Amino acid sequence: MAASVMVKRFPALSARLSGSVAALALGLLLGAAGTAHAQGAAPVSNMPTNAISTREVDPNQRMLVTADQLEYDYKNDTVAAVGNVQIYYDGAALSAKRVELDRKANLLRAIGDVHLKDKDGKVVTSDRMELTQDFREGFIDSLRLDTPDNTHFAAARADRTEGNVTVFQNGVYTACEPCKEQPEKPPLWQVKAKKIIHDQQERMIYYEDAKLEFFGLPIAYFPFMSTPDPTVKRKTGFLMPELFSSSNVGTGVSLPFFWNIAPDRDITLSPGYVSKQGFLMRGEWRQRLINGSYSIRAAGIMQNDKDAFLNDNYVLPGYRNARGAIETSGSFMINRFWNYGWDATLLSDRTFLRDYSLAGVNDLTRVSTAYLTGQKDQSYFDLRALYFLGMTVTDNEKLLPFVGTLNYDRVFSNTLWGGSTRLNVNVTSLTRDQADFVGMWENTSRGGAVGIPTGSCALTNPNPEECLLSGIPGDYTRASAELSWRKTVIDDAGQMWTPFMSARVDVAAVNVDSLPFSYQYGSTFSGQNPMHSGNDSMARVMPVIGLDYQYPFISVQDWGTQTITPRAQVIVRPNETDIGRFPNEDAQSLVFDDTNLFEVNKYSGYDRVEGGGRLNLGVSYNAALNNGGSISALVGQSYHLFGRNSFAYGDMANTGLESGLQTNPSDYIASFAYVPSNNFDVVTRFRFDQDDFDLRRVEVQGRGRVGALSFSATYGRYDAQPLIGYYDRREGVFTSATYKLTDTWSVRGAVRYDLVESGVDYSLIGLAYSDDCFTLAMNYISDYSLDGPDGKRVDKVMVRIGLRTLGETGFSTNVSSGD
Repeated sequence: MAASVMVKRFPALSARLSGSVAALALGLLLGAAGTAHAQGAAPVSNMPTNAISTREVDPNQRMLVTADQLEYDYKNDTVAAVGNVQIYYDGAALSAKRVELDRKANLLRAIGDVHLKDKDGKVVTSDRMELTQDFREGFIDSLRLDTPDNTHFAAARADRTEGNVTVFQNGVYTACEPCKEQPEKPPLWQVKAKKIIHDQQERMIYYEDAKLEFFGLPIAYFPFMSTPDPTVKRKTGFLMPELFSSSNVGTGVSLPFFWNIAPDRDITLSPGYVSKQGFLMRGEWRQRLINGSYSIRAAGIMQNDKDAFLNDNYVLPGYRNARGAIETSGSFMINRFWNYGWDATLLSDRTFLRDYSLAGVNDLTRVSTAYLTGQKDQSYFDLRALYFLGMTVTDNEKLLPFVGTLNYDRVFSNTLWGGSTRLNVNVTSLTRDQADFVGMWENTSRGGAVGIPTGSCALTNPNPEECLLSGIPGDYTRASAELSWRKTVIDDAGQMWTPFMSARVDVAAVNVDSLPFSYQYGSTFSGQNPMHSGNDSMARVMPVIGLDYQYPFISVQDWGTQTITPRAQVIVRPNETDIGRFPNEDAQSLVFDDTNLFEVNKYSGYDRVEGGGRLNLGVSYNAALNNGGSISALVGQSYHLFGRNSFAYGDMANTGLESGLQTNPSDYIASFAYVPSNNFDVVTRFRFDQDDFDLRRVEVQGRGRVGALSFSATYGRYDAQPLIGYYDRREGVFTSATYKLTDTWSVRGAVRYDLVESGVDYSLIGLAYSDDCFTLAMNYISDYSLDGPDGKRVDKVMVRIGLRTLGETGFSTNVSSGD
């Protein structure tokens, strides 16, 4: 008869346990979920946290054990907790029908409805666990393991060997959550394998005789595959393959390999093969240093069939044997105020990245830059170099400039008379190989396979009466500094008075390479100093003094609050000098609307400065409606008072002409916005002719969301402006919408319609799926893009698939080209 002792225990009895009972609890709490340290062993630091992991425990923690009874079997040298066993220790909890320590066999057993939850969130459920007392060997029957990062393992049996290898027999792995309504239903995707081997030391999971299933249906078979442990962020190994296809290069596939060299650096090598052109090699190096990081990307190919880039009408840039690209970027901190960096691209030819699907659909231009920036509370410094690279067939690199800029801005608070003083400095230097001409009439517009103007705007003999000089050939350097002051005073009646004054100095030097002889006399639309070849220098001073006046009238009603604010701004200054004599490179964009009505200088850059006396008038209206959103509106006009109206004198690009500001008074501008809720808003802008109120410019933008539908629309109508290169009226509408079919499925579409040409010039339709474990995006795009010099439509299909923890892959192809 076995000698044993039975001790009745009551729930929630807490005690410090020692010896065999403590070993029993520690082993079952930690060993079942991974490797635990044997008694007397030194702790191991910095152990990884994996799907089945190791962690250190605090032996000084109190342990709580509850059970119906505690049994000691002295003959068989066992101790067991029996009936509704609950053990809590160091943030972990174990429940089972029976927990037993067999000291003779050095075995720990948990039997019946075993449920283990560790403090890091891992949950193990099984019918039976059995582990050696040193926790290096053992098995678990009918296992299910759920990890904190929502990955799940299940197996008929799990065997633990060598202290760090767990083998799941007939195992299943997924990163998808089970269906709450039907937990027995297969997840969206899962990997079933005869064996799933988790090596904790390597932090890898190996699958033998594996099938990838979607909705319970097998779609792919792998005799052998491997993936990093789900919690591993960077692990050496192969990534998901990438596929693409186009008419010039054929069908391509690449298999990226990621090498985790060290915690601070890695490299990805992507060898690939393209059916028409041969072997394509890509690679990316990344490294993080103590004060920043950088990356280098490269791609190259020796094309088998460069003739694929020949056409009866033109020669594409890809007509060459060797093609490639080098891209690099970096960002580093000097200290907490200063940082520097770069982002650069070097190409063998401008269409390489797009031909081989290495650039985005809308990635038409790359800007290489190197910069140094510094920022404090009231100052900002930025020094950078810029190189523009067009990536379409019609781009001509000789027309694009290399630019260097310096910007410095400093605000001095509470200085002169209690106002705010500001210093702004800009230095710009650029160089361009070839003159960039733009025609003002349809028969002088840019054309040709490489974007060289034809007709009277041909490079050899441009007609100055019909051609604009969008960019000079040669070198140009300008330095500008402006010191300004302003202060706002509110009187007892609520009127806001803001006096302001400023002084700006510009100095510049220009060296214009030879322009065609016919162009040197300038256009009749130009200023008094037309552009000409050769060297020149100038200095320009523009002092300004003015007053801004506002008087808000506020009315509070039962339905809300409304505010009407008349505003007047008077500006006194001398004439702008040297109009047209020096290049206008950075101030060619001028749109007169509500956003710049009260700007002291309405030009977008520094190369032009507004001169002459001016009065800006406007009235704004704002209403906050109770439970009805808000309304805002503005109407206004600008009046040239005296001196020379800068906007009536064109420069090499005729900036200002036909802007609505070239007349005295200007055109009328108006805007209206209605925001009924966070889900809707509408913004409109108008410009009306000052003589007959004809509509010269209108923009309407709106967005909204109704239930599962979100949408946006933009309508624009702009009169012809031949003096600045827009010889036809422009009118079109762009709409886009997304509809969520379910919480996971959505469809989207977009259309751009040219109302002048009465045709669609861009369309997109897409289908997307996204949940916690799987993403899918499919898009069909039709675009009259710049990729084809003959103006044909390009149709492209793009597919992207992602399996959480396993990786993602994609496929893109040009399916057709239309007229």
